[in-house]
Amino acid sequence: MAIRRPGGTAVIAVTALAPVSWGTTYAVTTEFLPPDRPLFTALIRALPAGLLLLAVTRVLPRGAWWAKAAVLGALNIGAFFPLLFVAAYRLPGGMAAVVGSTGPLFVVGLTALLLGQRPAPRTLVTGLAAAFGVSLVVLKGAGALDPAGVLAAVGSTAAMAAGTVLTKRWGRPDGVGPLALTGWQLTAGGLLILPAAVLAEGAPPALDARAAGGYLYLALANTAVAYWLWFRGIGRLTATQAGFLGPLSPLTAAAVGWAALGQTLTPVQMAGMALAFGATVAGQTGGEGRPAVSAGAHRRSGAPEPAAPALRR
Repeated sequence: MAIRRPGGTAVIAVTALAPVSWGTTYAVTTEFLPPDRPLFTALIRALPAGLLLLAVTRVLPRGAWWAKAAVLGALNIGAFFPLLFVAAYRLPGGMAAVVGSTGPLFVVGLTALLLGQRPAPRTLVTGLAAAFGVSLVVLKGAGALDPAGVLAAVGSTAAMAAGTVLTKRWGRPDGVGPLALTGWQLTAGGLLILPAAVLAEGAPPALDARAAGGYLYLALANTAVAYWLWFRGIGRLTATQAGFLGPLSPLTAAAVGWAALGQTLTPVQMAGMALAFGATVAGQTGGEGRPAVSAGAHRRSGAPEPAAPALRR
């Protein structure tokens, strides 16, 4: 079946580089960065990258977009980053990744609520298949589930899903590109994380060259570039298509662990990778209607105009 519009194969492939990049975060964090500084790491990922993009684009929000940028930054960055790290520290055996892999289902539900799209049964089945496949890859064994960790994992997944759908719903202001929109969100999210990091973790840790290199990678390639590709892609894909790219992150983490950290992959894990990857591909090939957006929103988001009259949001 052909990849359906508005997002073609090339757009999907480029957008997929974002979750693939995010899948390297665990290896970089464990191998290069100081331990037990999740909020500082979240801060360094977000705020310097946001300020850099603001300096490059020299575009600030106007009017209602001050509030919209703050909301999107809080969801996609300010809430997502800290909650994700809290979940990873408090949950055993990859459970945080399993909860995160349900992101496509959150996106489907919020798309129905906010964009007026009715989810197809196939889309729901595909989302469940993706989550099950990821669980086969990352779950190592039973362990006690920390309630705070579970809430943090669910919260991070819901925040990212809501940010994805609202980014699609609001599009971009006329004349503003995805690079500027990325800078707004990273800066807003970073400013939200800053007081929490100072209050909870105190002064920044001492950094050697290895840690500085790791933070530089996270801020530039893993965040500034990756989130620019992500928000650019959201403007050209449906929210559901973007959501179904999320499982590529834990799959990449497993592949990096095998290739670079000497971890082994069992036949069950490899079967899970195949299942989750197949579900990710299937999530790009239809299943729900075209987003109910106005022609102006299509122009702002970079998506092509619909052939039929647009539905009212």
